[in-house]
Amino acid sequence: MLDYRIDTFLTLCESMNYRKTAEILHISQPAVTQQIHALENQYGRKLFAYENRRLVKTEAAAILEKYARAAKLQEQDLRQKLENNPVRTLRIGATKTIGDYYLKADIRRYLKNPDNALTLIVDNTEHLLRLLEENELDFAVVEGFFDKTRFDSILLRREPFVGICRKDHPFAGREVIMEELLKETIIHREAGSGTRAILEQELRGYNESLQRFQRHICISSFNVILDLVKQGFGVSFVYNILADSDPALAKFSIRGESVVREFNVVYLKYADMDEKIRLFF
Repeated sequence: MLDYRIDTFLTLCESMNYRKTAEILHISQPAVTQQIHALENQYGRKLFAYENRRLVKTEAAAILEKYARAAKLQEQDLRQKLENNPVRTLRIGATKTIGDYYLKADIRRYLKNPDNALTLIVDNTEHLLRLLEENELDFAVVEGFFDKTRFDSILLRREPFVGICRKDHPFAGREVIMEELLKETIIHREAGSGTRAILEQELRGYNESLQRFQRHICISSFNVILDLVKQGFGVSFVYNILADSDPALAKFSIRGESVVREFNVVYLKYADMDEKIRLFF
């Protein structure tokens, strides 16, 4: 069993406020302070400090937090195994392209075993990474950027990132220049999504932004995005696996650019996820 003081430490890492931590844990504020001081004495390092009246984590706290979150996840797994229940539940996150278009065969294969249960959350990269840090997921499969100092990962595949338009659009099957592209209505995902981050990164390489387009439309649903593109309301950028999913779509590229991005299995740093990842894939 994890030291109860570790739970207090992790709660303080999230709230960054002694009073809020005490309220969340239903203990007194002096008890929170005492437990943090006990951990500092145990490890011989200061864990929190005040800078301009603002509580901040020290370097030692950042290291301890990574190990503590991984240890908490491992304890959850141990408790599940000790229950002697033959049914194993995996808690997986996936970004929308991956969850809706790439993982279907893996999900079906995994669930063919009656002893396998699954919780799958399909959301944007930012939210999934937060759920990983809150120990709400075992691992996530994402196509967006993530902090490799906080998470470990396994490369799943590399996928081209392409422009899409309706079949009779002047861009269909072409390489286009940035000046042409900016005259179009761009349809894109919400902030925090992997595809949005990649599109914005590519635009920055040209010293451009989404605001420079004639019009931009933000939609969180790929189904709606594809429908709008097919109806001629604008162009978008998606992974090739999604572009190939509908014969009514045509592809185009930006001249001189060949964008390929990674699909990664991401999990908490220092957490041993090999068994669970092998179980699913």
